[in-house]
Amino acid sequence: MTYMEKYESWLKDDSVLPEFKEELKAITDEKEIEDRFYQDLEFGTAGLRGVLGAGTNRMNEHTVGKATEGLARYIAETFPGTPSCAIAYDSRIKSDTFAKTAALILAAHGVKACLFESLRPVPMLSYAVRYLNADAGIVITASHNPKQYNGYKVYGAYGGQLTDEAADIVLSKIGEVASFGDVKSMSEDEAIEKGLLVYIGEEVDKSYIDSIKTVTVKKDLVKESASELQIIYTPLHGSGNVPVRRVLGELGYTSVHIVKEQEAPDGNFPTAPYPNPENPAVFTLALEMAKEVKPDIIFGTDPDCDRIGVVVTEKDGGSRVLTGNQTGMLLTYYLLNALKEEGRLPANGVVIKTIVSTESVRKIAASYGVELMDVLTGFKYIGEKIEEFKATKEKTFIFGFEESFGYLAGDFVRDKDAVVASMLVCEMALYYKKKGMTLYDALIEVYEKYGYFNEAIVSFTLEGKDGQDKIRKCIEYMRDTTLTEVDGVRTLSKEDYKLREKTDLLTGRKEEITLPSSNVIKYTLEDDSWFVVRPSGTEPKMKAYVAVTGKDLDDSRNKLEAFKKAVVDAVNKGFE
Repeated sequence: MTYMEKYESWLKDDSVLPEFKEELKAITDEKEIEDRFYQDLEFGTAGLRGVLGAGTNRMNEHTVGKATEGLARYIAETFPGTPSCAIAYDSRIKSDTFAKTAALILAAHGVKACLFESLRPVPMLSYAVRYLNADAGIVITASHNPKQYNGYKVYGAYGGQLTDEAADIVLSKIGEVASFGDVKSMSEDEAIEKGLLVYIGEEVDKSYIDSIKTVTVKKDLVKESASELQIIYTPLHGSGNVPVRRVLGELGYTSVHIVKEQEAPDGNFPTAPYPNPENPAVFTLALEMAKEVKPDIIFGTDPDCDRIGVVVTEKDGGSRVLTGNQTGMLLTYYLLNALKEEGRLPANGVVIKTIVSTESVRKIAASYGVELMDVLTGFKYIGEKIEEFKATKEKTFIFGFEESFGYLAGDFVRDKDAVVASMLVCEMALYYKKKGMTLYDALIEVYEKYGYFNEAIVSFTLEGKDGQDKIRKCIEYMRDTTLTEVDGVRTLSKEDYKLREKTDLLTGRKEEITLPSSNVIKYTLEDDSWFVVRPSGTEPKMKAYVAVTGKDLDDSRNKLEAFKKAVVDAVNKGFE
């Protein structure tokens, strides 16, 4: 069916809401119609994510309904008796509506929907699935995307995002839903009466907060000195405000100053159009507050509170948002050192990172006799490993992170968790404060011990159908072309994760990559620099991850800029 045929079918379909028909009739640009209907919003392993509005390539009640119909059929057919599904949502536009829509569709299929009574962070959904022994989970969020986006993430019974195998089955079930008229639903009153819709809250909240507190390493330090730490926190109009403040308050961090203009949940994100803690602009108000408060630590969480950004004060008095790699490096170093000091560093401990995250932690882990393990990009792969190790007892999970500001400690959640990370960052800042050090001092200490690692990400944004075609063309170009040098430095290896093949470029020898297939290309160079290219799984972007090691801070920054430019030039040839 062409995009125009799909457009016409929406206008004729009696099950399509009148408001969407009016929205579609008002469109005068055919390119806009094409963008809304050239594809169905893709259901990947993480679910759906897209711009709000009418159309098959948009987030709306109908696309959410179709996805949930497929998921409900899968759950009802896979799990006997009365299966259940936990549901959470964040502060985004229509998040509560989509959550209720999903709950009532599940109920119509005999699946008990356990719906949080108000907004919650993503990690609390992961926790709730496990706490309630649910068979699946749904969270409505678009993470840190701008306000026009929303999304729909699906979780398995182990509390992590659906495995690839399960996602494929759900996708096939969604494909069987011929029209929106085939989506079954039930009224809220009937669902409650039949026990197929229950609202959850404080019982789960308390258990989750209590679990987080057990991750504290330096318990005596926190008990005795937490009140001394001056903290500025911004929830960026999202779901982190209540749980982050609650866990810090219960641990004794009494001097927590909230950026008032960014405290209330608001899906329009009035003070932060791009509500991503990777973006320094979101901390403008926090830094204004810092002139009066003089904090020891500034941090912010994104709208669904699975990512955290940390601000440090440099020697010259300037402020800098740590990269996701720097925060991951600092937390790895702090946790391993603190566990060792407390005599609790496990002999079979493991730290897990994604393949695009900093290599600095390999050296740190080795210095503490801890294994460093790589997984594909996407926190679900870290969650799968935690689940595996909990069953086999082969390794003890200590910490996991990805460069995109996601971190996790503890084994009770299977996704990145900024509530946990907020607590750990405060404990780390307190530890260094008692030693007369700032977090910036700690960062320099790590660099001096392990090397001046430096990393960056370059995003190539390409909207619409044409943009997706260009991204596919560029990745295939990178796959088919072999670079012998970059910026005058010889390449040593090329890894193609889609083909699951690593090639030694000096000998031509090939070896198998044991990770699952993924559309990723990685080069490693003679001077230990490396870069990765991959399409984003959640945004209309292609990303290049670049990394270098320098002799000192200035050298690493200069090398990174030169290397980044060379990589961009190489990638741009694929767009020509």
